[in-house]
Amino acid sequence: MDKLKLIKTLLEDKKAEDISILDVRKHTNIADYFIIATANSSVHAKALAEHLEKELKSRGITIDHIEGLNEHAQWILIDLLDVIVHIQTKEAREYYNLDWLWSNAEKVNL
Repeated sequence: MDKLKLIKTLLEDKKAEDISILDVRKHTNIADYFIIATANSSVHAKALAEHLEKELKSRGITIDHIEGLNEHAQWILIDLLDVIVHIQTKEAREYYNLDWLWSNAEKVNL
């Protein structure tokens, strides 16, 4: 839970919106938790991902890989193995609707 709180705080620090934390352990084996956050733009999404990467690495938290990190980012995925962070623009979040796709997962309130 400490890692989840840290990630949420780091995202909030850079003005991510509508942050959802889902416990997906009963539904998939790819991760224990998904964190979904909305960015205001592609530039904001990239800035959020870079901030998260820098801060997590400085705390010794290993990032397995990052996908979608570019200047036109609509959806950036940061895989920490046990936690997967999805940073999406509002349009991408509405289109892909991960919140609905994983609606059977329990929401974690921190």
